[in-house]
This record gives sequence, structure tokens and C-alpha cells, in this order.
Amino acid sequence: MRYNMMSYENDIHKVKIRSLYLKVVSTIELNKRQEQILQIVKENGPITGEHIADRLNLTRATLRPDLAILTMSGFLEARPRVGYFFTGKTGTQLLADKLKKLQVKDFQSIPVVIHENVSVYDAICTMFLEDVGTLFVVDDHSILTGVLSRKDLLRASIGKQELPSIPVHIIMTRMPNITVCRKEDIIMDVAKHLIEKQIDALPVIKDTDKGFEVVGRITKTNMTKILVSLSENEII
Repeated sequence: MRYNMMSYENDIHKVKIRSLYLKVVSTIELNKRQEQILQIVKENGPITGEHIADRLNLTRATLRPDLAILTMSGFLEARPRVGYFFTGKTGTQLLADKLKKLQVKDFQSIPVVIHENVSVYDAICTMFLEDVGTLFVVDDHSILTGVLSRKDLLRASIGKQELPSIPVHIIMTRMPNITVCRKEDIIMDVAKHLIEKQIDALPVIKDTDKGFEVVGRITKTNMTKILVSLSENEII
């Protein structure tokens, strides 16, 4: 039953991400004039802005906003003294290109960290007070030694164990069985790890001589916010 519930929750998360993805794709809509410009460039490119304006019986200044939108969106490519080229990419391909450029450092959240000698009881309190689903465990040097999920704490709570007397290092997931990411990593790669590992969050780490220092976190909530921002054109 536990496995089936985990699989069900993961499938639901995938459905939500896909529905948001489709919403994002549908927002890449062009007006009639922009469609005409694309068709002209497809058939005659490379072509200058002046020649496009002549074919539409419009001024270059009138077309400037449309050309800027088509270029910034990736439908067209502009080269000085040459003109405009059609990139040949669909809305879905343009969105994929945009997602592949997003890095962890632009979307990471502040991590919630506890010491490895903290009790399981205190860890549960911290998780509820901070309203997070994952805690990152560090040693005296602030180096990552483990991760605590809600499932870890729930499992420890079952039975008649004295939670205030059990340190979290007894129940946490330890290195090297922890998936991590770095600030420069691509968001889409991190999203794949979250889905494949069926976990809620990854620690964002910085490499030091002593080990991994936790500098942030990326969660499924971060991923959902990114998709919503894309759908509302807040991410260029």
C-alpha cells in the first residue's frame, strides 16, 4: 500500500507538471501581422526589415515592435547588414530552448538545516514550524552529512520509541546516497532527478575542502513556480 501511494502521488505530480507545460506552450501565440511576417521571412529570408515593411505596405517603425517580439521569442534571428532569418523552431522547441537555459542559482530557496545530533522530536518540530518537506543535516563544520524527509520522520514515529532521545543521524539518509545539485546546474536536469528519485527536494551545494556545504535547496514547489512564471511570461 505504501508503494502504491508513493507511485500515485508521483503520477499526480507528473500530470500537474504536464498540464502546466501545455499551458505554457499555448501562451506562445502570434497575432495576424506577426504570422504574416513569419511567412514572408520563411519564403524570402534573409530579408531586411525595410523589405518586409514594403511587402506589408507599412513603415519600418510600425513593424519594429513585432520584429522585436519575434526575435526575442526565437522565431526569427537578426543579423546586422544581412536581415532576418527564420529559425524553423516551433513554439514547443522555443520553450524547450528557454528551459534549457534556466539555472538553479536563479530559482533556489533558502535551505532549512539542522545539526546531526538534534533529536528526532526537535526535527519534527522544525519541519512543521518551517513548513518544509525536507531537512538537510550537517556536522560541526556545516558540511552536509544527511537528509531527512517527512517519510523518514514518520517512519521513526511509528512505535514506542523515545523520539527526544534519538538523534537524527540514526534515521537520516546518509552520503553518498544523497542526490545533490550545484548553482550552475540546469533546472531541467534537476527536475528529472526529483522525478526519477521520487523526492521532494535537492540540496544546492558548494564544494569545499571538507565536503559539501549546503547553500540552498530546489524543491517541487520551485519547479511549479517556474512553470507558472513561464506561462505568465515572467521569465524571458
